[in-house]
Amino acid sequence: MNRTSAARLATAVLLAAGTATALSVPALAAPAAPNAGSAADTESYPAELLQAVQRDLGLNADQARVRLANDARSGDVENQARGVLGDAFAGAWIDSATGRMTVGVTDAAKADAARAAGADVKVVPYSHRKLSDTKATLDTLSAPASITGWRVDDTSNTVVVEVNRTTRDAAADSFLATATSLSPAVRVVEVAESPTTLYDTRGGDAFYMGGGRCSVGFSVTAGGYVTAGHCGRAGTTTQGYNRVTSGSFAGSSFPGNDYAWVRTNSSWTSRPWVNRYNGTNVVVKGSSEAAIGATICRSGSTTGWRCGTVQAKNQTVNYGSSGIVYGLTRTSACAEPGDSGGSWVAGTGFGQAQGVTSGGSGNCSSGGTTYYQPVNEILGAYGLRLAIG
Repeated sequence: MNRTSAARLATAVLLAAGTATALSVPALAAPAAPNAGSAADTESYPAELLQAVQRDLGLNADQARVRLANDARSGDVENQARGVLGDAFAGAWIDSATGRMTVGVTDAAKADAARAAGADVKVVPYSHRKLSDTKATLDTLSAPASITGWRVDDTSNTVVVEVNRTTRDAAADSFLATATSLSPAVRVVEVAESPTTLYDTRGGDAFYMGGGRCSVGFSVTAGGYVTAGHCGRAGTTTQGYNRVTSGSFAGSSFPGNDYAWVRTNSSWTSRPWVNRYNGTNVVVKGSSEAAIGATICRSGSTTGWRCGTVQAKNQTVNYGSSGIVYGLTRTSACAEPGDSGGSWVAGTGFGQAQGVTSGGSGNCSSGGTTYYQPVNEILGAYGLRLAIG
């Protein structure tokens, strides 16, 4: 965090969270593989990838590296096995216990050929082609809502049809009877939930926290987005633009800084986009910092897409009773309550992320001054990476 010795600003500043009254509350928020792991020693993987694999697969660091090395080569092994087996090929998968590629074979006489390609072998009754044909027939049927889906399951050498056990009804049973009559390979599996559509996280869109509203800054690869710190404290739950539960604040800093990041749940997909509020999106390409005097534009859920120029960097801003924030960038673009946390972009095609809206003075009717927290500082503070396209 860069600090300057500049005197406190004499002008009033517009911040907003909760009920937005200019000049008082925090900042523009609106109210209400081949089967050998030795090669892993020569591979280099991003730290966040290794951490995620260890966390989600229950592996230690060495096991994670071996697993990733095997995974990287698994496609080649599968293609080679598929080529030598022909119609006897019965699917391929990485064994969850060993991390090794396994290939299903319907003809035991061809097992050695699959092994020579670098795979473990399992002799099974149904070829991949037969299973795929059965699944294709199911695709022609109309399914009731309780049937949640169907797929070829290589590991069990079956076609799995899933049904929601809590909503299973006569229509579902009729569909299942038809499905199982197609082939003895069809297997019915009951599940507890039905799938739902997912949602995109996009810079400039609204998000909600309790009775207030702010704007998304930029999507990050960790699954979530950066935004303004005054929008919520760590642990504050959030809802997306559509009021669907989206996640919670994983970190937040305000005053002193004005940045935060929100970790989203599995219903939301982080996209490298910023809403231009004209039916199109800016695609984020990086975060190269714009010079003083450069054209810059911002996106926010109250006033949409607004532009101006960079006027100063490393500015200290006094938000009165809400506190002082250091290291902000000053611009001539306007903003209003609810735009807080939103995206600032510049450069070719506006593809370079600059920061997230903190606060300002004035409005988009009479004009104003708006400040943003530089995005690279936020990414560095939390060890995050931008989602880029």
